[in-house]
Formats: sequence, C-alpha cells, structure tokens
Amino acid sequence: MVATEAMAISTVMPLVESDLGDIWLYGWAFSAFFLGDLIGIVVGGRAADRVHPVGPLLVGLVVFTVGLVVGGLAPSMAVLVAGRFLQGVGAGVVPAVAYVCVARGFDVADRPRVFAIMSTAWVVPSLVAPLLASAVATTVGWRWVFLGLVPVTIAAGVLAAVSLRGLESSSPGGHEPTPLARVVMLVVGAAMLLSGLGGDSVWTAVPLVVGGLVLGVPALRALVPTGTFRAAVGLPAAVLIRGVLTCSFFAANAYLSLAVTSVRGASTLFAGVVLASASFTWTAGAWAQARLMASWGPARLVRLAGIVLVAGLVLMIPSLLDVVPLWLWVIASCVAGLGIGLGYAPLSSVALAEAEAGREGVASSSLQLTDVLGMALGTGIGGVVVSTGDRLGAATGPTLAVVFAGSAVVGLGVAALGGRLERTT
Repeated sequence: MVATEAMAISTVMPLVESDLGDIWLYGWAFSAFFLGDLIGIVVGGRAADRVHPVGPLLVGLVVFTVGLVVGGLAPSMAVLVAGRFLQGVGAGVVPAVAYVCVARGFDVADRPRVFAIMSTAWVVPSLVAPLLASAVATTVGWRWVFLGLVPVTIAAGVLAAVSLRGLESSSPGGHEPTPLARVVMLVVGAAMLLSGLGGDSVWTAVPLVVGGLVLGVPALRALVPTGTFRAAVGLPAAVLIRGVLTCSFFAANAYLSLAVTSVRGASTLFAGVVLASASFTWTAGAWAQARLMASWGPARLVRLAGIVLVAGLVLMIPSLLDVVPLWLWVIASCVAGLGIGLGYAPLSSVALAEAEAGREGVASSSLQLTDVLGMALGTGIGGVVVSTGDRLGAATGPTLAVVFAGSAVVGLGVAALGGRLERTT
C-alpha cells in the first residue's frame, strides 16, 4: 500500500497542482511526506519494542488513512501538504514495525528470503500504479487516487491484525522512552536542509543548510547506535552503509528520466522502461542474496553490491553521449538496480541479528532513518548540482555526468565499508 501510494501520487501531482494552484508548494507535497516519514519511523519502531507490534502498526495505518482522506478532500495545496505529512507519518511506521515482526516471527536463516519478498512488493506498484493512477485521474478525478486507496488500506490493516495476533509481544529490554525532542530536532533540521538544498539564493540557502546540519546531525547521532558515524563493527556499520547505499543509488536514479529525455531526446515511455528495469533487477538481486546469504555472508555480499552498483553508475556517464546506443541506458539501470538489490536486504538481516533482544524496533528505526535520509540527501545534492549547472549556463549532459560520477564515488563507500559488517575472530 505504501509503495502504491508513493508511485500513484507522483504520477498525478501535476494534475493536483493544476487544480489547486500554489505551485510553490509543489515540492513540499513530497518533502512533507518525507518529514512525516522520519517521525513515523522513530515512534513506530520504538513503540513496537514496548507493546505488541500490531498496535503501532494499526495506529500507523489509521494515520495513513486519515492522510489519504485529507489529501483527497483537500480544498487547497496547503491542506494537501498537511495530508501528505500525515501519510508520511503512517507510512514511516509500517516498515519499522514490519522489521520487528520479521525479527520475532522468523528464524535468522529465513530472514533473507522474507526481505526478498518485501522487495518484490515494490515491483508491481512501480509498474501498475502510475498507469492506474493516470486512468483514475482522467476518468473520475485525481481525488480518487487518494480516496480509492482508503478501503484497500483498511482491508490490509485487518489482514495484518489477524496475521500478527500470535506474534511474540515486547520483552523487558524494550521499555525505552521515545526521544521526542531529538525527533523534532531531526525533522526541523531535515526541513531546513531540504529548503536550503532547493533554494535559489545562496544567501538563504547556505544559512539553511548550515542550520539544518547543526540541528540535524546531533539529533541523528542520538537516534542511531553508538559508533554509527565511524562505522563500528556490526549494527552501527549496517546502519551507516544503508544510508550510503541509498544516497548513491537515488542520487543518480532521480535524474535518469531527465537524462534519457532531455539529453538523449528519448520518449518518456523509454524513460519508464529504464526506470522499471532497475526495479526488476533490484528484486532479482534481493532473491539472489536470499540464496547466497548463508554461504557468502553479509560482508562479501555487500562488497559485491557496492562494486556492481558503481559499475552501473559509471555506465550512465557514456550513455549521455549521442554516439552511444540508447539501450545502454537499460543495461546501466539494470546493473545499478542489481547492485542495490544485492546489498539492501543483507543490511537488514545484519541489523536484526545484531539487535539486542527487545530492542529490535530501535535497530529497525535506525536503519530506516539512514535509509530515508540517504535517499533525500542524495536526491537533494543531485538537485543542487543540476540547478548550479543551469545557472552557470552549462549543458545538461555534462552536469548530469557530474551527478553520476559523484554517485559512483559515494557507491565506492559501500564496497569499502562492507567488511565492517562481520566481526573477526
């Protein structure tokens, strides 16, 4: 449901803006979701350590549903942004609680396959949701893209509640209060950082970025395991690598469509094929790691993932040239998707294996935090490079080459840090 909502809303947002106006709030419809996501991740994961996971999960789905209703009935863009914030809070709870359920409901040997199934849950929405949302918006209106998801979300919540009844409840080690002050600092800092990265004026952008870092970094440090910033062996390294991995992949992936259409002059349909290719190979990589995890171990898999990811990102640079066949874009996207697919799930397995009993929610929320922050930071920095190139009058091709090269350099960090996942004896 979260995947379907994300893909569908992205598709219809131009129609929403055309109807409601206030284009200056267009980007905040996505940023508000991201900020709400941060709150849901921390609160949901830690709540699942204190009470039975079904409670936080249902609360998250209720908040998500309320956000859908607010978005569907919104009379203005400002109200829609508020609805998107609520959707983000609810959506953030879901993966954080889901990881706790995996930790308590499956043996260690079965978890790689469970995470492969979770990855598969994103493939169908990535292919079907944009087409379905477009059809709904052009027939009965964009509001039903929000409202039409309400009954399905309620049904999913009922099914989840029934399935989770027999799951183990909290344990004594999990009674830890949620550091709400730190969460608020992180959200405010992230909002300032996003505003600064997307700003047009250096005089406002720099203070916002600096202020966002001053607020956000200490808050994040308090919300993730000790030693995360120095990649301490085990859980801290897994949390850090997850952020590096998503930053590298999404910094490039966010601008693939722009590169394919604006630089190479291909159709939006072909751009969709390029993006869908990464979704398929991400899932293929997730299933490959499920088969290899026991024999290879997480460190070897993640190092391989980093190398494969970098190879795909490097291939994107020559793909910008007119003399290179367009199909190289598909290959580059497939290779990059395979790389993140091989590395994403093993990090989840390490995080749960290293988590203290009763504190799986804390480990889960830490992993999800760096996951989302890496994605947002990568996309935001890529946007800074693109907008700076535009202001300087540089051609889009060379500017995007810098984005892809920078993404590849970040991806090297995944391969370099992979060895920190396993303790040496």
